[in-house]
Amino acid sequence: MFSPKVYYIHDAHLTKKLLDLKLQKGANEATKTLNRGISEFIVMAADAEPLEIILHLPLLCEDKNVPYVFVHSKQALGLACGVSRPVIACSVIIKEGSQLKQQIQSIHQSIERLLV
Repeated sequence: MFSPKVYYIHDAHLTKKLLDLKLQKGANEATKTLNRGISEFIVMAADAEPLEIILHLPLLCEDKNVPYVFVHSKQALGLACGVSRPVIACSVIIKEGSQLKQQIQSIHQSIERLLV
């Protein structure tokens, strides 16, 4: 089960849209994209064990002004990333000419509304 310390999104529609994206998987990769300034937003699993292994990401996101959100399941996040293993964090980036640009920007705005 997920940690009670984490506020994860309850919006099922937004969760489905998040899990339908192609994502850069792993906490290390998420950290790299944040440090490089190329991350649109970060998605983390609320059931990461121990939770402390990803708690640097929200701080880094706030420092870099990048929205972030928690989803309920690391297994679902792993499947969304195209792997059979659980994934505790991932980053979404927009590549030039991507057909997903509008979808990513729409989700970005939805996450920002959650954070307000």
